Amino acid sequence: MSVTSNKPYAIDHNISLHHGNLIETCSTRIPPPLAASLNLTPHPEGGWFRETWVAPQKFHLEGYPALRAAASAIYFVLAPEEESMWHKLRSDELWVWQRGSPLQLFLGGRNERPSTSPTLIRLGASVETGEVPQAIVPGGVWQMARAGNGETLVSCIVVPGFDYDDFRVLDH
Repeated sequence: MSVTSNKPYAIDHNISLHHGNLIETCSTRIPPPLAASLNLTPHPEGGWFRETWVAPQKFHLEGYPALRAAASAIYFVLAPEEESMWHKLRSDELWVWQRGSPLQLFLGGRNERPSTSPTLIRLGASVETGEVPQAIVPGGVWQMARAGNGETLVSCIVVPGFDYDDFRVLDH
């Protein structure tokens, strides 16, 4: 039996009978409308993304195990009330709010685990109420993002360019 949610950002659930027990497995994530329009795919930290640019210049930088592009950029979408996982990058990351619901960006410090009292940055268009259109997350700082009650589109620019070898997700 397959159960499909009508929420555009939900996960399809497959339920089967195995030795008398119901077993539920998750299969395909269904993208929210904006993610589908931009041809985004699921991101390992949560949300949806597509790499849009990688600088052709490559460098070997101190503290990095191999060559890195000078910079890279992605589109990143979170569905309504969706969160990314706590993660950190070796490189600096510039978050640029594009459209949709405001985004809460939490910075959890540089310790082995994120702070229990993270710094909150609100990304959005309402600068009069304290939102900012862009924010920097320095390399090595824990971060996680949460969308409001609507889809959120941001662009993320990573300098030096993103590489999965420089990406760490919090172990629970």
